Amino acid sequence: MFSKEEAALLRKEFWTSFGKSFPRKWLLYNTQVKGFSLKFVADRKNAAVCIDIENPDELVNLLYYDQMLSLKVLLETDIPQIIFNDEFELDSGKTIHRIYVPFEGKFSIHNKNTWRTCFEFFVETMPKFESFYHEYEDIIKNI
Repeated sequence: MFSKEEAALLRKEFWTSFGKSFPRKWLLYNTQVKGFSLKFVADRKNAAVCIDIENPDELVNLLYYDQMLSLKVLLETDIPQIIFNDEFELDSGKTIHRIYVPFEGKFSIHNKNTWRTCFEFFVETMPKFESFYHEYEDIIKNI
């Protein structure tokens, strides 16, 4: 087991290593849509590339999620393994709408031997999310 400090240092090293290994400006939070972001997620047991919908206004969240559901077939064409979850619970206990692709390989942010394949998954998957967002940005924003 790792202490909180050791775990925090490992997380920081993971993200720093990812950024140095694959330097690129990612879209992520720059969607210009409040509460609609693309994310990399990595923790003790899992990794994923996600679209998180977490606007403070739940009605707006539902509208964005419904908009994404209307594009589901198109998104599945580009990313067949995508999962839509309208009640994804974060570690904090907060429930959000998450559309994501989980990393299927063995992974732990605490095991440096699993990092490289996760990085490659991130670099392969996120551009598909970004491309989809750019292609359908006007539709997504039109709520």
